[in-house]
Amino acid sequence: MSLESLIPVSEEVLSSMILSPNQALGKNIEIHSKQKGFPALKNTSIAIIGISEIRNAFFPSSVYNIEEFRKSFYQLFPGNWSFKICDLGDLPNGATPEDTYFALKEICIHLRQLNIVVIVIGGSHDLIFPIYQSYQDINQLVNIVSVDNQFDFSQEEELISGRSYMSSIIMEQPNFLYNFTNLGYQSYYIAQEELDLMEKLHFDSLRLGVLLDDVAKSEPFFRDSNIAGFDMKALSWSALNHPSGSPNGIDSRTICALARYAGISDRIDFFGAFESPNTMVSHKLLSQIVWYFIEGFNNRFDEYPVLTSIGFTKYTVALSDIKMVFYQSEKSNRWWMEIINQSYMDNKNKTTALLPCTHQDYLDACNDKIPDMWWKATKRM
Repeated sequence: MSLESLIPVSEEVLSSMILSPNQALGKNIEIHSKQKGFPALKNTSIAIIGISEIRNAFFPSSVYNIEEFRKSFYQLFPGNWSFKICDLGDLPNGATPEDTYFALKEICIHLRQLNIVVIVIGGSHDLIFPIYQSYQDINQLVNIVSVDNQFDFSQEEELISGRSYMSSIIMEQPNFLYNFTNLGYQSYYIAQEELDLMEKLHFDSLRLGVLLDDVAKSEPFFRDSNIAGFDMKALSWSALNHPSGSPNGIDSRTICALARYAGISDRIDFFGAFESPNTMVSHKLLSQIVWYFIEGFNNRFDEYPVLTSIGFTKYTVALSDIKMVFYQSEKSNRWWMEIINQSYMDNKNKTTALLPCTHQDYLDACNDKIPDMWWKATKRM
């Protein structure tokens, strides 16, 4: 079993907690250590795994110092959390990147079967590929959200890299990718061919400016996703305190809000934060990003699968050409819209699905404007 390959958290990190208050996170989660061994996974809700695989990164740099992240994370105080969190230690690199991919995939399969949400820290963004592959054993359609300043569709000589892993996912057969959403892309980093491919496949995206103007627009995309990957290169250099970073990018406050939205999603099984630089600011920021994801998890509404017959208000909007049906939750005040499978339009057995949306999408429909995400979802179906 690949879980057996995980190595314990270092004694240096554990000793750094000696003087910490008893309320600190490091003293309230179960940690894989040489002294105590591997944590019991029974009743575990969230598991943290460190990883250092960067051999297929687009621009390989120094390996992220996961120990410094842990020192910062363990010093934080938990929220009003009543569930079990385990730090399972680190996955060592295999002989080849493909060996690491295989081990990570097996770990993800096992933990998902136990209904444990997995947080992956470190490594390069191509690690999304084996996480995606972990769904192949159950033939489940997968939605991926990527917080990144690029789409990662580049065609390169390598089979897969941190800049081309999405191409590998798209070409994988059998294919279980239903939707891919990019949040925070910057047009000057995107080739026109990549933009055309996003349009052709009816994938969703929010430009950096749109995201910064209203971060709440990202929430429906997380709500409908299984995997959330955060590429820390999407942050501005000022947020990371790193001179080689991008002059434009997501700020520290927005990235924490995005992490909270990811945590709130009832569907997200895997959350990954990749390609972070080694600065004290980045270690502290990443620890707070993970904290906000866990805080979001603590506030999940348990509304998936969506049962609109109970606790939902139905709104029917008559547009010029079609009627649209919206539902608002009485528990969370969140919105969904109904999508009809167009291939069954003339069939008595037509199928429908519910797509997460915003209140603004409902208001747009009331003004005879069909939401863009409705069009794309209809074409995907």
